[in-house]
Amino acid sequence: MGLVTDGPPPLQPISRVHLHAAPGSTTFEALCLRFPKIHASVWLDRFTRGRVLDQNGAPIRIADQHQPGQYVSYFREVTAEEPIPFTETILYQDEHLVVADKPHFLPITPTGQWVTETLLSRLMNTLNTPHLSPIHRLDRSTAGLVLLAKNPESRNAYQALFRDRKIEKTYEALAPPLHELTFPHVRRTRIVRADRFFLSQEVPGEANSETHIQVLARGDHQWHYSLSPRTGKKHQLRLHMAALGAPLFNDPYYPVAHNSIKDDYNTPMALIARQLKFLDPLTGAERHFVSNHTLGTIR
Repeated sequence: MGLVTDGPPPLQPISRVHLHAAPGSTTFEALCLRFPKIHASVWLDRFTRGRVLDQNGAPIRIADQHQPGQYVSYFREVTAEEPIPFTETILYQDEHLVVADKPHFLPITPTGQWVTETLLSRLMNTLNTPHLSPIHRLDRSTAGLVLLAKNPESRNAYQALFRDRKIEKTYEALAPPLHELTFPHVRRTRIVRADRFFLSQEVPGEANSETHIQVLARGDHQWHYSLSPRTGKKHQLRLHMAALGAPLFNDPYYPVAHNSIKDDYNTPMALIARQLKFLDPLTGAERHFVSNHTLGTIR
């Protein structure tokens, strides 16, 4: 069964799905068909508690027929969610924008076994802002800066900064030395989804990804790199560094993904979204935010 709580539930993100249902099917039947791994009793419990909504935000009844072409929203729930023992920091906020410094291991949005233990769920409740939404992506394994929109009406203006490449993003990482390369180095390749749905891979063809790489400090076994992506392909930085022969320290997926990976909170992946620079699209003011997370001392 789903979670049953006393009083109003905490604020949390809503998942939205476009269902394809046979004529005359109820929304309940369509959801059971779409998500066969979720027991029908779970959906029944969610309908009973008003946790399945139509596109206008109104609760859908268990016997209501599904309207073709309409979206259905629902609240994801996990019966046994493991706490993530790291805390985010709010670096800046105004009526439109929130800038958070995300810790390693914390997802931005609900995924898999995490719903409340996500940056979005935590901030929605901390700030009491039900319409909060992330403007860009950041891997769960990566720490650092995340921009979130407070106001749905101005969200697109900030998201356009990423879409139109009008924002300067700088990451920092620890990885093995690359003595054979001359720096700064630019990596341009074609990245596509790999056979395993959550991974990416480089393939021959016209480049659709670009990363500028610089060395900040050199140790005997580790180098401290600055990584500036000019594009935003999934896992781009991790894939580019691994392809060069310097996979990021503690990266669980590149160059080889293990079949079963359990978080080790003592060994976070050595990647931080360090800086974001842009002109505010609403005010024209220069914005410059810097993460406070550290990578440790190079060896």
